[in-house]
Amino acid sequence: MTRSLLAATLIGAASGAAAQSPKQYPLKDFFRNPDRGYFRLAEDGKTLGFMQPVSIDGQPARMNIFVQKLDGSAPVGEPRKLTNESARDISNYFWKGSDTILYAKDFGGDENFHVLAVNVADGKVTDLTPYEHVRAGIEDDLEDDPDHILVSHNQRDPQVFDVYRVNVRTGASERVAENPGNVIGWQTDHAGKVRAAVTSDGLNTTLLYRDKESDPFKPLITTDYRTSVNPALFTFDDKRLYALSNRGRDTLALVEIDPARPDDEKLLFDPQQADLGGIGYSRKRKVLTAAVYQTDKTHRKYFDDQTEALHAKLAARLPGYEFTIQGETRDEDKFIVAAYNDRTPGSRYLYDARTDTLAKLADINPALPEGDMAEMRPITFQSRDGLAIHGYLTVPKGRAAKDLACIVNPHGGPWARDSWGYNPEVQFLANRGYCVLQINFRGSTGYGRKFWEAGFGQWGLSMQDDITDGVQWLIKEGIADPKRIGIYGGSYGGYATLAGITFTPDLYAAAVDYVGVSNLFTFMNTIPPYWKPLLAKMHDMVGDPEKDKERLAATSPALHVDRIKTPLFIAQGAKDPRVNKAESDQVVEALRKRGVEVEYMVKDNEGHGFHNDENKFEFYAAMEKFFNQHLKP
Repeated sequence: MTRSLLAATLIGAASGAAAQSPKQYPLKDFFRNPDRGYFRLAEDGKTLGFMQPVSIDGQPARMNIFVQKLDGSAPVGEPRKLTNESARDISNYFWKGSDTILYAKDFGGDENFHVLAVNVADGKVTDLTPYEHVRAGIEDDLEDDPDHILVSHNQRDPQVFDVYRVNVRTGASERVAENPGNVIGWQTDHAGKVRAAVTSDGLNTTLLYRDKESDPFKPLITTDYRTSVNPALFTFDDKRLYALSNRGRDTLALVEIDPARPDDEKLLFDPQQADLGGIGYSRKRKVLTAAVYQTDKTHRKYFDDQTEALHAKLAARLPGYEFTIQGETRDEDKFIVAAYNDRTPGSRYLYDARTDTLAKLADINPALPEGDMAEMRPITFQSRDGLAIHGYLTVPKGRAAKDLACIVNPHGGPWARDSWGYNPEVQFLANRGYCVLQINFRGSTGYGRKFWEAGFGQWGLSMQDDITDGVQWLIKEGIADPKRIGIYGGSYGGYATLAGITFTPDLYAAAVDYVGVSNLFTFMNTIPPYWKPLLAKMHDMVGDPEKDKERLAATSPALHVDRIKTPLFIAQGAKDPRVNKAESDQVVEALRKRGVEVEYMVKDNEGHGFHNDENKFEFYAAMEKFFNQHLKP
């Protein structure tokens, strides 16, 4: 579809419908936690776990874990609350067997996560990593060991992560792999033994391997960091590795590596048009099931007839929805299914393969009717230097795609990408009358190595030009009113927001920077200790503070605030470990010195983004008021 034809389609689809614009839904309906969600199955399929918000000791409601008995695929009896977190939502959890639940918590957004275990029978909670200022994560749930899991944390050395076998009942811990100082990732085999690792000196990456845990690691493959050979899992005989690799090609593909001949990759699947995103497998049947990759939408390549048949069955019952399987029992006979599309977070179901029944567990956000939400359309435009840039355009429901107030929403990362699907921020802004443009500018991942590398050294330069070219595309197609274009982004998107109003000061009528980088020198000086092993890589990808001093100075918005004239709103978490609060402070201070008023919101109990409901509501209410004032949708 040509660009002009796409614009005509968008305008035609909505013409004559302007009088039927949907009503504005309450802000909280877009951003509040679901009444019930995050469903997980116990290993034996007899108990369902889920989370729902609950107020403890008069505190604001937080997401806590509940359990409920299952009779086949039907929940029975009253749910029972297992956890009592009152400071922050539990962000994720999963079952260990059928009698223990594991979850992670941090403190005020500092991202120093602890791993906790809850006994399902009596609710007893054990902190398995009770160390201050230490970041922990689960490496392997050790499915065949009922008492232990593998946890990695950086208590011994803040810069690196060792692996420990931890008893989930007592918290007793034994180190099974010590990090020599350069390991950035560990890989276990199907018996839970630490058999592979990835090391980095910053610019070069080495895959290490050993036949058994008592052997020393030996280097298998060394590449520069631009070439990826990432182990995904061991083959089912534990003798070879499945990996995502782009050696000798532009896109990540699925390969099999024999440690005896590591340079003879056996190619299993290469999507070619995009990077492979990941692979699934059956623990029970010991087969690969599917590979997943994204172009404009998500695609699957099936390796297994049984999995393909299951997906076909579910697709027939969920027309109009994408779906993903979010968990299953050990016997792989019951599955949690999430169905969604671009206009709704959808519903969650329990599928029972034995009885071939699909039972709805919950609608995730019934307060927002799918029919009143806006469609997210894939778009493509050409950058000024000839690159094809992909993204998504969301036009308010019932409005013609003509002369709209628009908000450009660059993603964070920047080594990430926007994807098709339900996005509460996008739907909220569309419901308020804005068109929203999301751009996968160069440097975004998923589009192959060349496109990713095209962003190196280009913060504030060609990466920013891609965003600017997207704005010009909106204007040229007549979609945007050039006087009513705003920009809003978080993290790197916050940097792109500041760069946009600094280096193209006439382009935007309003800007919202959310936990964004402002000064490339101070940003790299305040990264968390566990990023330090990758600092040389960051210097190569972004810029070296010594060698590239002039370029970094030229592209740091905080050093050019004299150019900023666009109304600006900044939001920042005080405990942000990635983008230090000083990144926002210095911009606000410099602007106020010039007599330029800037709205500034700081939350002391948040980190890299706001997670507590009350803080999210306050932020989005302030953003809505700010954009309404300056863009008049």
